Amino acid sequence: MTQPQLDLDNFSKTCHQLSRPLLVISGAKGCLTCGYLSMDSFERNGDAAAIVRGVDTYDDMLTASVKSVSSRAEALGVRPGMTGAEALALFQ
Repeated sequence: MTQPQLDLDNFSKTCHQLSRPLLVISGAKGCLTCGYLSMDSFERNGDAAAIVRGVDTYDDMLTASVKSVSSRAEALGVRPGMTGAEALALFQ
């Protein structure tokens, strides 16, 4: 199955270079992050978020499997196992 093309120009992107990059792609309804960030923080603040792991670039984030989701993201239809691109499509 071919993934639909996702235009990242419609999202805010943040990268901090640490020992590995800390990456965040934010849409109007939620964000896709790397494993540096804590799902507990997203839950505590009521934010919609999905976390992918083992990524070094924004492109990696799009193809990586979502490992965890906040309850607010789950309410938007985001599920563990979907791709980062699929999660971001729901966060637009």
